[in-house]
Amino acid sequence: MIAEPFWRYRLEIEFDGRPFAGWQRQKNAPSVQQAIEEAALQFAPGEVHCYGAGRTDAGVHAYAMTAHIDIQREMSAFDLNNALNALVRPHPIAVLSAEAVSADFHARFSAAERQYIYRIVGRRPPLALEAGKAWHIPYTIDHDAMREAAQHLIGLHDFTTFRSVQCQSNSPVKTMTEITLTSDGQEVAVFLRAPSFLHNQVRSIVGTLERVGAGRWQPDDVKTALEAADRSRCGPVAPAHGLYFAKAVY
Repeated sequence: MIAEPFWRYRLEIEFDGRPFAGWQRQKNAPSVQQAIEEAALQFAPGEVHCYGAGRTDAGVHAYAMTAHIDIQREMSAFDLNNALNALVRPHPIAVLSAEAVSADFHARFSAAERQYIYRIVGRRPPLALEAGKAWHIPYTIDHDAMREAAQHLIGLHDFTTFRSVQCQSNSPVKTMTEITLTSDGQEVAVFLRAPSFLHNQVRSIVGTLERVGAGRWQPDDVKTALEAADRSRCGPVAPAHGLYFAKAVY
């Protein structure tokens, strides 16, 4: 919390995660949070704090990351939106919208649900236009088998198998509300939503589902891995650059 008086605004932010070490500020690496706070300080001197609905890893993108920003200057949401977009350049960040909100709104703690999308393209040729924006797999994948496997992960489970050893969550027990796969030719988009996620949970799940799509695992093997509650039973962790923070629900 910054010193009084301050004004709070809700933001929806799109960004390309490739140049960043993630959303959250780092001591020796660029972050999305830092870029936005430094832009705001140019027109709102004093203290500035910006908090996101999720703490994305290095290289993860966002279609619409909800954040809130506290500044020590009152201004219209329209002017704030325009100022941030003008001053955050040349970073690949766009503030899609801004809205004045009360001090009890918190982008992270007020969120009831987070949604992610993971993009996979299965084809032999490399990606030219989509390089760094989707996980390229140089073979055809079985989308239907992945859909069948994903159903084992819906609901309340101990997700230890799909949790990073660096995860700081108090419990590995989470509720996975939905995992849906939509395919468009060679691309499959994995849509996941839940009240909250463990560190690396989405990428661990997608990497495991890809093993099913590649024919290396059977769909029921995912159920076995989940029930083992053993990190060593997880498939490979999917790369960060295919993952997008899609939306937070309040």
